[in-house]
Amino acid sequence: MSIKARLVAAAALTAAITAGLATPAVAAPVAPKAPVAPVQAPAAAAAASSGTVTEAQWLADVSAAIAPARAYVEQRTAEPANEKRAIVFDIDNTTLATHFHPFAMSGIAPVVELAQYARTRGVAIIFVTARVDFIDAISRHSLTAAGYTVDELHGRDLCDLFKPVQRYKTDERIEVENEGYTIIASVGNNWTDLDGGHAERTFKLPDYNGLLS
Repeated sequence: MSIKARLVAAAALTAAITAGLATPAVAAPVAPKAPVAPVQAPAAAAAASSGTVTEAQWLADVSAAIAPARAYVEQRTAEPANEKRAIVFDIDNTTLATHFHPFAMSGIAPVVELAQYARTRGVAIIFVTARVDFIDAISRHSLTAAGYTVDELHGRDLCDLFKPVQRYKTDERIEVENEGYTIIASVGNNWTDLDGGHAERTFKLPDYNGLLS
């Protein structure tokens, strides 16, 4: 099967699995390891209420939401330190534009730029996704083609499918910490990507009340 055909099949499968399994009740938040200061995208009440948003508006809102993250990475990596630093990213509509480009799954330019900049500062780029792990190879291909370095990719295995998404993603950040990393930032477009602690800062991209989840 060609890469393009695999991407089409994976996108359809991921959408079906996410629709059926990714919406359980959110687990009680775990106490954060370090203070978390959420940074939210600009309000987009009109788009959320109408149920529509243009790609141009979305990209403008993403750029505004992600801009403080670069400044934080610069500040946080200004001095050498005896620690392994990492940023944890979600995938769908956070690092890949799966809503507007469901088959191409192209990269989101301001997020690609942030990840590339962080990598030059010695920060590991780690992805935690609600996608099932048996399409990890396809996800990794899409991320790499979009310009991301993939230091680690965490997809859900069979047991994870029975966990609430927030609980799963929190557990994966704990696992990253157990590997010796300090998670300096977590980036996602859904609160289930970010709540639960185990990141110094969180940066929320727009989802327009679930329109781009």
